[in-house]
Amino acid sequence: MRLLAISDLHVRHAENRAALLQLPDHHDDWLILAGDICDTGAELDFVLQIITPKFARVFWVPGNHELWTVSENEKRGEEKYFSLVNICRKYHVLTPEDPFAIWPGPGGAHVLALMFLLYDYSFRPASVSMEKAVSWAEESGVVCMDEFYLDPYPYPSRQAWCAARCDLTERKLADAARTAPLVMVNHFPTRRDVAAVPLYPRFTLWCGTTKSEDWHRRFNARVVVSGHLHIPSTRWIDGVRFEEVSFGYPNQRRRRPGGVEQYLREILPGQIRERNDPVSQAC
Repeated sequence: MRLLAISDLHVRHAENRAALLQLPDHHDDWLILAGDICDTGAELDFVLQIITPKFARVFWVPGNHELWTVSENEKRGEEKYFSLVNICRKYHVLTPEDPFAIWPGPGGAHVLALMFLLYDYSFRPASVSMEKAVSWAEESGVVCMDEFYLDPYPYPSRQAWCAARCDLTERKLADAARTAPLVMVNHFPTRRDVAAVPLYPRFTLWCGTTKSEDWHRRFNARVVVSGHLHIPSTRWIDGVRFEEVSFGYPNQRRRRPGGVEQYLREILPGQIRERNDPVSQAC
């Protein structure tokens, strides 16, 4: 029995859909889907039809792609998010809107803290104001498609939606941390220092919030799981394991070959850091 994780399946790409269909049965294993699985509700339904019979339990958190509104008659903002939560409930898949589950398997009891925090443009230099943050990123030729497709309605901005989600999640984590160590799961990195994208350094603007910078310490996390960067890696910070679990786009995987099975990351029981372990290991 293992707790596994993967993110950024991006099943709108035919090659990724085909790879997902090759995934074998995992019997007693649990699986975390850590966001950017799809762009639409229909795609999420397709993925869960494939995934849920293969695992004992499945968990989902949203990425930015799931929240996109790409046509006028599509749900937007928070309404889009809750429509995806309802699809998950049809398949008994837990989401950030459900009580946290307790992992009962090898490695001991852990709280699976599913989070949806979004981002607030705070991963930027101190010299760059909030008002100029997006134009600062655009100067380097970088702009996230969220600026066109991720509608924060009914919130006035993505920053406001992020702040509301952080407040809600912080209260849940404080209660959960009294129960057992946490496995924290959020699509976006919870710390700026793990949000680096070497090819596009200013893309970090759309990668998280400094509000969660110390949550791994404050809330007794053993593992923090994220995606979004399309750079699978293992890092150790303050004795806590940070796992980036992306599958990514087909052209990116040509540099890192393998199917979905090869990209599943073991979260629990997982690695125990030895004294001579590297601080960071990119995959």
